[in-house]
Amino acid sequence: MSAGPEHSHYKWVALTNTTVGMLLATINSSIVLISLPAIFNGIKLNPLQSSNTSYLLWMLMGYMLVTAVLVVTLGRLGDMYGRVKLYNMGFAIFTVCSIILSVDPFSGGHGALWLIGWRVVQAVGGSMLMANSAAIITDAFPANERGMALGINIVAALAGSFIGLVLGGVLSSWDWRSIFWVNVPIGVIGTVWAYKSLHETSTRRPGKIDWWGNITFLVGLTSILAAITYGIQPYGGHTMGWTNPLILAGLIGGVVVLGLFLFIESRVANPMFQLKLFRNVAFSSGNGASFLIAVARGGLQFMLIIWLQGIWLPLHGYNYEDTPLWAGIYLVPLTIGFLVSGPVSGKLSDKWGQRSFAVAGLLLMAATFAGMLALPTNFSYPVFAILIFLNGVGGGLFSAPNTSMIMSSVGPEMRGAASGMRSTFMNAGSLFSIGVFFSLMVIGLASQLPHAIVTQLTAQNVPVGVAQQVAAIPPVGVLFAAFLGYNPMQQLLGNQVLNSLPKANAQTLTGHQFFPNLIAGPFHHGLMIVFWLAIGMSLVGALASMAKPRKTAA
Repeated sequence: MSAGPEHSHYKWVALTNTTVGMLLATINSSIVLISLPAIFNGIKLNPLQSSNTSYLLWMLMGYMLVTAVLVVTLGRLGDMYGRVKLYNMGFAIFTVCSIILSVDPFSGGHGALWLIGWRVVQAVGGSMLMANSAAIITDAFPANERGMALGINIVAALAGSFIGLVLGGVLSSWDWRSIFWVNVPIGVIGTVWAYKSLHETSTRRPGKIDWWGNITFLVGLTSILAAITYGIQPYGGHTMGWTNPLILAGLIGGVVVLGLFLFIESRVANPMFQLKLFRNVAFSSGNGASFLIAVARGGLQFMLIIWLQGIWLPLHGYNYEDTPLWAGIYLVPLTIGFLVSGPVSGKLSDKWGQRSFAVAGLLLMAATFAGMLALPTNFSYPVFAILIFLNGVGGGLFSAPNTSMIMSSVGPEMRGAASGMRSTFMNAGSLFSIGVFFSLMVIGLASQLPHAIVTQLTAQNVPVGVAQQVAAIPPVGVLFAAFLGYNPMQQLLGNQVLNSLPKANAQTLTGHQFFPNLIAGPFHHGLMIVFWLAIGMSLVGALASMAKPRKTAA
């Protein structure tokens, strides 16, 4: 179905509204990421208490888990019942949940569960936006403008994750609830605007819901991702939980269930996951590259935040309570690089072809990861700023052409499903990055941190027994303390030990410099592992992006 005589005007309406929707959905993910220190303080939750680690992880991962699981199904439902209908519903759900999140009446664990639970519901609305926005744009724009339009949309989606870092830092320094308030006016305006201006421009594709496919996909993917989440936490005297029988059961069982899912999808008439799309080289290689870069990009965000909040900013005299704000500010070059290159890449790739831009972007990202390998822990900021700016440029060069290649490789009747599958790979990659990069960082810390703790504490006249006791704390606790911009030495040593020390030693131990210097060496060791993996993922993604696309009808 055509958009009719108003097509020229309508395509810009569709692009603008869906871009606002995607921006809102993705800002919400990273705005919480950098605001966790303020949230933990606001609901009075101690980040060093081991029982609270799960709350932190689920605040980070719950939203992404739901979007990773649901976007394919919601894309398929959009094909069947109307993409605009589901998109509009998603805008409304997202906005209502933002209001509910901001009025959390509890504190402690109950307050955390309120936030986690309602963010899960909010993620359902966000999934409706993500699953259908690219399909709505693809329907509205002709093939020769599609790359530009999808480029703007995907850049907005990915830029939202960077903008959220800055916005969260600014708002959380005022009031942690404001990170949810900011969604409300935009969400209300966007919802009303979507209901009034968007309409269906594609023919609905009636069909049956693949219930068994949906159930096995939900159970399998949730099992694997939940196991990865809990695998980061200590178990049975080990620094991580990968030997926990329940975690092993989750990983193995999840793989088995996903295998059953693939078997079901190859047999049913109307599958949830269109496996036949993977016969298309452009579709399969594009999604593979997108997944790898989502992992690398997600890991970069976490490592940069830990690096800034836990080490660099305190070493440069910033108070711990101010580090979220300044971490967001110091990451602005990353956002600018992405915002500058993304729309330009989308426009130029329509004319010159997508593959060369996608490959160039990934090679540039690999080069910047290599540049970060050479940085000392206490780096020079201008050099750091140039590297993250170029990394953002590389991400922008890649994202728009990659999305255009994926969406243009399928016919109109499959665009909702393809959009959902693309979002699933991106969201699963972002979620997977938390488990992978945190695990690698914990491994790096575990190999060097205990010795560093004993050596540096005893140098400040702390008794050897006390130093060894502190050194026995799980590395993940130290990692989360750095991640939250939190100085744990007062709590770890306790007033009794600190009061027994010479005043100068006690002041050194609880000052801005000691904890960052303590973890700087072990953290840098883990950082090297993380960046080498990111380089490898970028290069493999570049190879995948070189695969020659197969042309289909627009």
